[in-house]
Amino acid sequence: MKKVLIVLNPCAGTRQANRYLAEIIDIFCKADYQVSVATTGKSGDGTVIARERAHEFDLIVGIGGDGTFNEVVAGVLEAEADVPLGYIPAGSTNDFANSMGLSTKILQAAEDIVSGEPKTLDIGTFNGRFFSYVASFGAFTRASYEAPQSIKNALGHLAYILEGIKDIPSLAPLEVRVNMENGVYGGKYLFGAVCNSTSVGGLLTLSEEQVDMNDGKFEVLLIKSPGNIIELNQIIFALSTGNYNNCKLISFFSSGDLEIEAPEDMPWSLDGEYQEGNEKIHIKNIKSAIKLITKNNR
Repeated sequence: MKKVLIVLNPCAGTRQANRYLAEIIDIFCKADYQVSVATTGKSGDGTVIARERAHEFDLIVGIGGDGTFNEVVAGVLEAEADVPLGYIPAGSTNDFANSMGLSTKILQAAEDIVSGEPKTLDIGTFNGRFFSYVASFGAFTRASYEAPQSIKNALGHLAYILEGIKDIPSLAPLEVRVNMENGVYGGKYLFGAVCNSTSVGGLLTLSEEQVDMNDGKFEVLLIKSPGNIIELNQIIFALSTGNYNNCKLISFFSSGDLEIEAPEDMPWSLDGEYQEGNEKIHIKNIKSAIKLITKNNR
C-alpha cells in the first residue's frame, strides 16, 4: 500500500479545508493510500514536517495557501527526497495553483491528485531560501504579508490592491541594480518581481505563452518609479493590457540567474511571505526541482 502525508495548515484562508478533512482522507484511502496527517501551528512548521518525514512517504500533499506549499517544497528539497507533491489550494489568492490550473474546489483538487500525473517544475532560491513562484519587492509587496487575514478572506485579490495603493504615495523610489546573463538593469524602481507564474497577487497577469514553468528561467518584471501622473497612467495601462514591452518604464525579460544589489533594509516577499532584505542577493532557478501531481489533461 502506498503512503501519503497530508500537511494541513488549519488557519489558511477561510479554514474551509478543515471541514473537508475526513472526505479528503477518504478519497486517498479509496485510491489505496495509507494516510497520515500533520497540522502546522506556526510559520515554518510545514518545512520541518516535510524535511523530517519526506523519505517515509510515496506522496506528500500540502493543504493551505501558497505559503504552506512553499514550506512543504522547501522541506522536501532540504531532505533531498525524490517524492512527488500534491497541492490542495485553500488560501486567499492561490496564485501558484491558478498558474498550474489546479482546482480551488477542495475535494476536486484531492480527486485530481489521486488520478493525476507528476509534472516537473522549476523552483527558485533567494540567497539559499527556496521559493515556489515569486520573489518581489516594492509596491504591493508588503500587502502580501501585512494585509489582515480577515480582509484577504473577504476581498481576495482586491485586498492586495487596496493595501498596495496605500503604499504608493509614501513609497520612496528603490535604487536597485540587476545583473543577469545578457545585461544589466539599474535605476529607481517602484516594483520588481522575479516569478515563475502566470499570476502574481492578482495584480500582474502573464499569458501561458509567456511563461514556461519548467524551462530553467524566471520571468522578470521591473517597473521604474514614475515621475508624474502621465507616466503612472502609462504604467497602469501597460499592466492592465499586458503590453509590458511597449512602456519605457517597464523592463520585462527572462533569466535563470540574477545578482541583485539593493538597499539592505528593503523588504522582499517570497510566495507572499516576508523575507528580510540584503545588499547582495542571488536568485537562481533550479530547473525541474520538484514533481507536482497535476490533472491528466495538462
